[in-house]
Amino acid sequence: MPQRIAIVTGAARGIGAAIAERLGRDGFAVAVVDLTADSCAGTVAAIEADGGTALAVGADVSDTGQVTAAVAEVAEKLGPPTVLVNNAGILRDNLIFKMTDDDWDSVIDVHLRGSFLMTRAVQAHQTEQRYGRIVNLSSTSALGNRGQVNYAAAKAGLQGFTKTLAIELGKFGVTANAIAPGFIETEMTATTAARLGMPFEDFKTGVAAAIPVGRIGQPADVAATASFLVSEEAGFVSGQVIYVAGGPKD
Repeated sequence: MPQRIAIVTGAARGIGAAIAERLGRDGFAVAVVDLTADSCAGTVAAIEADGGTALAVGADVSDTGQVTAAVAEVAEKLGPPTVLVNNAGILRDNLIFKMTDDDWDSVIDVHLRGSFLMTRAVQAHQTEQRYGRIVNLSSTSALGNRGQVNYAAAKAGLQGFTKTLAIELGKFGVTANAIAPGFIETEMTATTAARLGMPFEDFKTGVAAAIPVGRIGQPADVAATASFLVSEEAGFVSGQVIYVAGGPKD
């Protein structure tokens, strides 16, 4: 039986919190990673309330030293991590002519550099265990989205990153897949509505009208997909991008 220890980044709230809580219910000991350990308290409490085991870890995933220390802490306190969910992300939306260097660099650093650093650190444990599951959070924005040239580039990059990990790590019993959510109700999408100058409820109604299943997504929808991808039963699924968007995407 492989070690059932998972790391979820950006897990203080939103999709990350939902995934961490779901994996806790699935029987994983979960390292809840976000910028500060204190910010993870709510997610840890929710996992423990369901009878699970969780550890709050503070780390900036774009910082090599902090990532190395965080993964070492998880390995020491919970055991070798065999599951990694790279969910940490930020928005710095703007049209290209208004976008600053920092808007670009910060988004690329958290999404792409952060996923690279976390994966490089965790794969050492996975390959030693000859077992692992990596799930990277992409987005339908990878297909292009007005005002998100930085975010779209990062999320598209994660798809190529995922497919390459699947090729390199498959022989060690490690799978790598990406989830590309569509519109999910979170603080992040509320920020998008604010940027557009729309009340969030009106924004959600308008978005839902264009989704084939007739509703917007919830963090639990993404968590359910992550739950499958990190399971032992998903061992023959690797290098895939699964759109969790309520309908087909190009």
